[in-house]
Amino acid sequence: MRLRRAAVSLAVLAHGIAAAEARECAQSPGKVIELCVDVHDGRAVYEVSRHGVPVLAPGELGLSFQGEQVARFTALANPRRASVDASWEQPWGEQRVIRDRHNELVVTLAGDTPLNRAVDITFRVFDDGIGLRYGYGGIPAGQPVKVIADRTQFRPVGRNQAWWYQALGQERDEYLYTQTDARRVTLAETPLTLKGDNGVYLSFHEAALIDFPSMLLAGNGTGTLTASLMPAPDGSAAEKTGPFTTPWRTVLIGDSPAALADSRIELNLNAPNKLGDVSWFKPGKYIGIWWEMHLNHATWGSGWRHGANTANVKRHIDFAAKHGFGGVLVEGWNQGWDGEWIANGEKFSFTRAYPDFDASALATYARGKGVRLIGHNETAGAVENYEAQLEDAMAMYAKLGVDVVKTGYVRHSGEIVDAAGGKQWFAGQYMVRHHQRVAEIAAKHRIAIDAHEPVKDTGLRRTWPNLISREGARGQEFNAWGVPTNPPEHLTILPFTRMLAGPMDFTPGIFDLAHGQTELTRRVQSTLATQLAEYVVLYSPVQMAADLPENYEARPDAFQFIKDVPTDWEQSRTLQAEIGDYVVVARQERGGEDWYLGAINDENARALRQPLTFLSPGARYEAQIYADGAQADYRTNPQAYRIEKRIVTRADVLDLSLAAGGGTAIRFRQLR
Repeated sequence: MRLRRAAVSLAVLAHGIAAAEARECAQSPGKVIELCVDVHDGRAVYEVSRHGVPVLAPGELGLSFQGEQVARFTALANPRRASVDASWEQPWGEQRVIRDRHNELVVTLAGDTPLNRAVDITFRVFDDGIGLRYGYGGIPAGQPVKVIADRTQFRPVGRNQAWWYQALGQERDEYLYTQTDARRVTLAETPLTLKGDNGVYLSFHEAALIDFPSMLLAGNGTGTLTASLMPAPDGSAAEKTGPFTTPWRTVLIGDSPAALADSRIELNLNAPNKLGDVSWFKPGKYIGIWWEMHLNHATWGSGWRHGANTANVKRHIDFAAKHGFGGVLVEGWNQGWDGEWIANGEKFSFTRAYPDFDASALATYARGKGVRLIGHNETAGAVENYEAQLEDAMAMYAKLGVDVVKTGYVRHSGEIVDAAGGKQWFAGQYMVRHHQRVAEIAAKHRIAIDAHEPVKDTGLRRTWPNLISREGARGQEFNAWGVPTNPPEHLTILPFTRMLAGPMDFTPGIFDLAHGQTELTRRVQSTLATQLAEYVVLYSPVQMAADLPENYEARPDAFQFIKDVPTDWEQSRTLQAEIGDYVVVARQERGGEDWYLGAINDENARALRQPLTFLSPGARYEAQIYADGAQADYRTNPQAYRIEKRIVTRADVLDLSLAAGGGTAIRFRQLR
């Protein structure tokens, strides 16, 4: 009997050793990407190759919890595999039909601590990247735990250039990108994009960020990047109850910037639409009482210069109706803006208007002209005050027929005060939960949210399609403030960094580029043609014509492109690009035959040749071209533009002459 028990023990031990040495791999459907995971020396690691060439060296996996030592993993077991090849349709978006084609590998890791005793890791391998997430199904239901670290590593092979900015800055995500050797990254926000000397482009981000802190990336001086969770006031990262799963950690992998920009991994890793029919939201363009305040022509606060007065709003409604815009944004309508409003956000009312703003009459007036008001809720980061009024505010908007609300959280990051008096970062778990609550209550009232100073987008617009757009980067308002303004290269970096996360409400379309300023760094640093191209290059289902109405009326020929360009697309293609230098994007109108092209350049004039092979075979198009004038230059002659028309087919090649800081916008109108 004793011998039999010994034999069984030896058999169990042998099985454990075999499991510990097991290595599981999964390839993408087209055998482009291969991911392998194994356990050795107490660590669970994964590695990734492309076409058989390593792109990510073995990197560590796992979470750490308060109250227990870092887990040592002893075995990898129970591999489960699945394949998916399906398509789904966005109710609105940059691409109507999206293909989800991936292979999945799920493995269970055995650890030597109670909370890491059985950890499922799910890997999804696409031809253009990977996603991975953790499942802690072994934690008993209802047991509270505190996550103190995410140990996930990303170890790019070779030498890489990175586009990034320092995370945890007081202005949230509103910083210019710096290009450096990837080894110089200290603590960066995501998406973080790399270009390798081997010609491989990588971008690191996350998907389906729900009830968890935003992931940052910490560099160690060698090029290795480790996940770093935005901390809570007590120094921990996340409070969870068992069982739970984490957001996906994502890596886009391609041989060009275009491959990153045209990936749909971010959306495919999110759950399907939970709202059902959202046809009540219509993508479109809007104008607003906004730019005049940034130029200091009017004020958000009350008084004789108050911008959100009934007469001024009516003037904007009339302009919108005349030129086919569906919405008018009104900022500064509600009580609370007077004095130091950023420091006194708890004084905001989200249902009481200033006396010179008649919300009900204006909503009726707008509706009679086929226009809707767009609501605005600036919170100044006083989240508890906003949540106390949230239901009443959304109910009021619904009654007025408002179906889009722009929210704002202008408060230095790390200074948002929670109910317990703790100071929260702008994208910690507390704020992630808050933004989710706003989305859910807004959806109940059939209202869409355009969030400024937001938690970064992680593809949740698939699950909650009322999350239509966000800011989350340096937008157009910096071009009014002159602190300094955004340089030309900024627009050629955004499509391959911030825009990989999702739509951005950049607020394009400024025609008065100098707006009274003489210093270059206090003006809009682009040509007028670039401002038109922004509508194609910088995707959002809601696009603002951000300038003053009189500046559009002064240039009706250029304004025509803004009136024509859609905001909802059948398909989108990044045609050519070099990060920080130039970008060319084409999009086909949803449900139509017309295509639109936008090209944006950095500070160096250049000529590009662009084949038109994206156009339909056998079709003829009138190319309506809005281009830089012969002497255009963002420094000396930004207003110079030319408009021409020519007949083209997909066999043609266009020569794009882009001025310094310049651009080109084209409508390809199919001829019958």
